[in-house]
Amino acid sequence: MGRGDLTNAEWARLKPHLPAFGQRGGRWSDQRKVINGILFRVRTGIPWRDLPERFGRWKTIYERHRRWSADGTWDRILRAVQADADLAGRIDWGMVSVDSTSCRAHQHAAGARKKKPRVPKKRTTPRHHRPDEGLGRSRGGLTCKIHLAGEGGCRPMAFLLTPGQWGDAPQMIEVLKRIRVPRPQGGHPRTRPDHLGGDKAYSSRRNRRYLRRRRIKHTIPKPKDQRANRQRRGSAGGRPAGFDREHYRRRNEVERTINRLKNSRAVATRYDKRTHVFHGTVTAAAVRLWLRP
Repeated sequence: MGRGDLTNAEWARLKPHLPAFGQRGGRWSDQRKVINGILFRVRTGIPWRDLPERFGRWKTIYERHRRWSADGTWDRILRAVQADADLAGRIDWGMVSVDSTSCRAHQHAAGARKKKPRVPKKRTTPRHHRPDEGLGRSRGGLTCKIHLAGEGGCRPMAFLLTPGQWGDAPQMIEVLKRIRVPRPQGGHPRTRPDHLGGDKAYSSRRNRRYLRRRRIKHTIPKPKDQRANRQRRGSAGGRPAGFDREHYRRRNEVERTINRLKNSRAVATRYDKRTHVFHGTVTAAAVRLWLRP
């Protein structure tokens, strides 16, 4: 077993959730070796062609990752691993925080074809595909932003990719809608945390109205201009929003989650041209975080 490969305990937790071997064209290559190759590339960020020979043909590893990113297999694996963790009581629903991080896009990430990509052997567009490919141009060059919700154990619950110049507040509701942890023993998937934390960037009437409607307690401080506007309106401005310092101190958990996620160099710097492939790269890194004890 090489450095960074799946341990026997991690493989035992992951193996039941992998798709079955292909029906046509013979059996797939060794699943464990291929996944170790994918995780090696996610961790190091090297070009696919430079993968060590101990993982097998680089083309096989790349195609497996591309297919699983296109048809949503990586997303299903992530939800299954989260369901196991929830069943074992390893998810801290008491505090879920939201935040975002920018990823600099390498020059290899630019220049994707304008034509819509296709799911292999299916006449559909890949999941999470964006016409803008999730790339935005700023003074620093091409960037991509990851909007993320993390639980108290410093592991990602859900995330969303957007161009780097997009704001944080408009994406909060979409990120929360992507939290969906199945319950293997029966019942609807859990989608609502007990408490939500966020910084001033997420303070908006739309977000607070959505959280109240779903009965999610939240700790989001108001910027000075919003507080001054409420005071200027007098009684018409309504009551001030509550603020719990003890809960807000736990907002560092989502920042630590982002740091752990960006330990994978293929996440910290985007090398993938297509959005759905980069989404699969981030999801594979998240799965690895959930597999660790």
